[in-house]
Amino acid sequence: MNKLTIKDVNIKGKRIFISGDFNVPLDKENHIADDSRIRAVLPTINYCLDEGAKVILASHMGRPKGEYKPELSLGIVGRRLERLLHKKIAFVNDCIGDRVKQAVDAMRCGDVVLLENLRFHKEETENDDNFSKQLAGLADIYVNDAFATAHRCHASNVGITKHIHYSVAGFLMINEIKYFERAMESPVRPLAAILGGAKVSSKIGVIENLLTRVDKVIIGGGMTFTFLKALGYEVGKSLVEDDMLETASRIITLAKENKVKFYLPVDCVVADKFDARAETKKVPIQEIPKEWIALDIGPASITLFAQALENAKTIIWNGPMGVFEMDAFSRGTMAMVNIVSSSYALTIVGGGDTDVAVHRAGESYKISYISTGGGAFLQLLEGKALPGLTALTDKGK
Repeated sequence: MNKLTIKDVNIKGKRIFISGDFNVPLDKENHIADDSRIRAVLPTINYCLDEGAKVILASHMGRPKGEYKPELSLGIVGRRLERLLHKKIAFVNDCIGDRVKQAVDAMRCGDVVLLENLRFHKEETENDDNFSKQLAGLADIYVNDAFATAHRCHASNVGITKHIHYSVAGFLMINEIKYFERAMESPVRPLAAILGGAKVSSKIGVIENLLTRVDKVIIGGGMTFTFLKALGYEVGKSLVEDDMLETASRIITLAKENKVKFYLPVDCVVADKFDARAETKKVPIQEIPKEWIALDIGPASITLFAQALENAKTIIWNGPMGVFEMDAFSRGTMAMVNIVSSSYALTIVGGGDTDVAVHRAGESYKISYISTGGGAFLQLLEGKALPGLTALTDKGK
C-alpha cells in the first residue's frame, strides 16, 4: 500500500478528523446489538489520544437519505465510546455549521468530539465539494479508518481529501489491506476461495478475477442453482437467474481452462416452501423435486468441501452456504465455519453475512482476519480500486 499512514505524520497537538464505520446493528429497542465496528477503530483513536492530538470522529448510520431521523442518531455510539475509551465524549448534533466549529475550537489535546450522522446531509453521498470543504475545515489531518465504505465515493472519504494537506490510513485500513495483499498478491498456496450468497450476478467480476489467482473455488448458497441449471440439472423452485445461465457456463469453462478446481454442492437440503417450519429433506442434486426449493448444502457437500480445504494454506470466504438465518438451513454454513476455523491456513472472512455466521458460531477468535467491509471486500476481490483508499496521500508527497 503506497499510501501515507497515521504513523507517517506528526499528529501531536493537531486536530485529527477520523472517518470510522460506526454503522452498528441495533436491536428492536434501538440498543447496540454488536459494537465490534466501534471497537475496530479504537486502536486508531487511542493512538491519537496517546500522541496528544484532538480527535474528531465522523461516521454514518443507516440510510437516512439526507433527512434527520432520530433513530439513526450517533448519540448512542457516543455513549458506547465513552464506556470503551473511559473518557467524556463531546457529541455535537450536526457535522457542519457554527455549533460544530465552536465545539472543535474549544477542544484541548486529548479531547474527543463525535459528529452527528453524516448522511443526515444528502451532500455526503453526493460527494458535494462545498460540504467536503466544510468537513476538511475542521481538521489539520484526515484519517480514513472506514474500510467498509472505502468503495463509496462520498464527501467524508474522497471529497474531504482534496481540501486537506495530509490524508492518511488508520490502523484498521492498514490491516484490511495488509491481509488482503497477503492473500491475493503473495499467497501461500494452495489458495482456496469460498463463495456463497444468493446471486451469481452480484459476484461475476469477483469469480472471474479469482479464477486467475486461486487454485480452488468452492460455490455455495443460492448462486449454486444457477450453475447447476446451466449444467442441465433440475433445480425445482430453487433460486435461479435465468439470464445468468450462459455466464455460469462460461465461468465453469474458464475454471477448466485455468486449471482451477471448481467445486459445487453434491447434495442439498430442500423444503416444500420458504419457511423456517417447512417440511425438509436431504437429497442429491440430481433428485431435487420440481416443487421444492433448496435452501442449504447437505452433509455430503460438507464432507466434499472439507476435503477440498484440507491442504489449503490460504482461504478467503465470502457468503453463506444457505439461508443460515433459519435454524433448519444453518447447518451447512455453521459446518463451514468449523472447517475454516479449524484450518491451519491463513483464513480471511468478509462480508455477505459470513462474519455474522462466524460470530454466531463463537469461532471468530480462530479466524486469522475478519474484514469489516462487505462491498469494499468484494470490490477488492474483483480487482478494482477503492476510491476511499485511492484518495489518500501517496508516500513521498
